[in-house]
Amino acid sequence: MKDFELKKLYYSISEVSKLTGLEQYILRYWETEFEQLKPAKNNAGNRIYTNKDIKLILQIKQLLREEKYTIEGAKKILEETNLEIPVQTKNIKNETQSENKINLQSHSIKKDLQEIKEFLQYLNSLI
Repeated sequence: MKDFELKKLYYSISEVSKLTGLEQYILRYWETEFEQLKPAKNNAGNRIYTNKDIKLILQIKQLLREEKYTIEGAKKILEETNLEIPVQTKNIKNETQSENKINLQSHSIKKDLQEIKEFLQYLNSLI
């Protein structure tokens, strides 16, 4: 865990395996089960994971291993959390399209910062 570099944009599957405590075959299997988990691949065809991918993996791990959800149950939970943003956007009235875009971007930035904060707190708790 002490190897973790915050400035890194991409991680290999072996690095993600070490960071999350999950075997590589589990990470590959989860890619087939969870549509939200789609790491990009580099020119050599190797998976490259972002911090957002790692956070999602940790969330899936928590749902499956700690909260004892089935894969189907975890999928539903993740789908519900992804639907929160559009529902909030539908409630915004009397705003122009540009104002809606600004609100979405602002919400997205806040959510990303919150996710980074939670991820850092999680990593800090492991050290």
